[in-house]
Amino acid sequence: MRRSTRTATAALSACLLAGGLSAATAPTSATPTSARPDRATSWGPTRAEVREARKYVDDLSISELAGQVVVARYAGPGSPEKFIADRHLGGVTMFADNITSVEQIKGVNEGLQATNDRPFPLWLAVDQEGGRVARLGAPMTLFPSFMSNGAAQEPRLTRAAAKASAREVRDAGFNVAFAPDADVTAGPADPVIGSRSAGSDAGVVSQMVTAALRGYDDGGVLSSIKHFPGHGSLTVDSHLGLPRYGGTLEELRSKDYLPFEAGIEAGAPMVMIGHIDVPQLDDGTPASLSRPVITGELRERLGFEGVIVTDALEMGAIVEKYGAAEAVVKTLQAGTDVALMPADTDAAIAAIDEALRDGRLDEEQVRAGATRMVALLLHEDAQKQPRRQIGTHAKESLALSRAALTSVAGPCRGRLVGRTVEVTGQKILTDAFALAASRAGLKVAPGGTEVALLGRNDAPADADVVVTTDTPYQLGTSTATSKLATYGQGPQAMQALVEVLVGKRRAPGTLPVPVEGVTRTGC
Repeated sequence: MRRSTRTATAALSACLLAGGLSAATAPTSATPTSARPDRATSWGPTRAEVREARKYVDDLSISELAGQVVVARYAGPGSPEKFIADRHLGGVTMFADNITSVEQIKGVNEGLQATNDRPFPLWLAVDQEGGRVARLGAPMTLFPSFMSNGAAQEPRLTRAAAKASAREVRDAGFNVAFAPDADVTAGPADPVIGSRSAGSDAGVVSQMVTAALRGYDDGGVLSSIKHFPGHGSLTVDSHLGLPRYGGTLEELRSKDYLPFEAGIEAGAPMVMIGHIDVPQLDDGTPASLSRPVITGELRERLGFEGVIVTDALEMGAIVEKYGAAEAVVKTLQAGTDVALMPADTDAAIAAIDEALRDGRLDEEQVRAGATRMVALLLHEDAQKQPRRQIGTHAKESLALSRAALTSVAGPCRGRLVGRTVEVTGQKILTDAFALAASRAGLKVAPGGTEVALLGRNDAPADADVVVTTDTPYQLGTSTATSKLATYGQGPQAMQALVEVLVGKRRAPGTLPVPVEGVTRTGC
């Protein structure tokens, strides 16, 4: 690596050593999440880690810097070692096509870090929120969706579940988990967030986000609240097109901002920017490419000092209008630190390189962003965590599932089914239920009490007992005697459900969202 010829201002260097990274991100009065005396920031790294990161980033050439601020997607289950090294990528994020098993991806990750010749770690990320967004399956412990936390409203359980998940993610070789979701869902009209949100009450979402952030920090994994400025109120999926926020700016700031403000105050290390058009701030421009949103709102108005990462830049809201090269330059100009998953990795890096050389990108700003990124990676790498954590946290998943389980119709006490139940639903649901039932001595066979298990997109059903396993909206049109919501489909969610069906436990949860046609929000 070599340092490029450039002029570094004394003011920026002084700010870096003080724990800030630019004039827009000078330290605020936010309370650090750690009592460590050398903590330089409210979002994670120590003073020494910031100094070390800046030293490393100062030694990057322009070409290396261009790759460092990109975290890319790659194809297939093989190692992306050469793909990363040839482009000096900051790192990669893994999806289903990269993962054949937990053991396989753990081996890939450990190999990547072992052969990495940089003096700081690679960024290895995964979406592992719980519920329907979990790239890593068995033998990882399966946690219910984040909406279960809004139903349980038990911050200690939220923190414990996040810590447990983080420890397993870290043991699988990842250092970044893109969670928790800080969006406030608007209900059934919300096409993409749904059960990924803790609910429709901004105060409850704020409380759960804060607890989850502390849990991820406890577990030694870098987390990211998402999708600023708030995706839950939108009716268009940004994977397919550009959603446009239809409320007032005051509504956005007084509701959707609240969980992000709470998360920032709690020491969130990262914020992910969504592809959302907020016409009152920057009409027609996605938030992920907007300087008024990223620098004006997130940095200056909310005082966030940590790493800003985009949502995937390969999504329809971006590629249809901007393409890979223009999008990545625009987001860095707007104040983003890390560009995630450009549609064309090579075109994106070439565009950053060119924009740095011709002055369209402020090199000092980009180096400051890279410094934030590297400082966080150094900070995570320094955390000591126990090994052999994968699949060892059923207790935490079960505790959360039990607390979340919600009854909106039928008896609040006692047995809800006979000795035999007849179960309908998707095979993944009926198989998980059958296993939990057999362990509890509940027979599954035709002719028993009818139990209908509903997934996210299933049509409403009528049976003696109807159970939703994602969002609870289908309960509103059911005529079942008993109506329950689990917010999860894994073994522990099914165990908690069976315990309630046979009268062993009550369902203590409360609906975290309004459900039309339902008058009782819980027992």
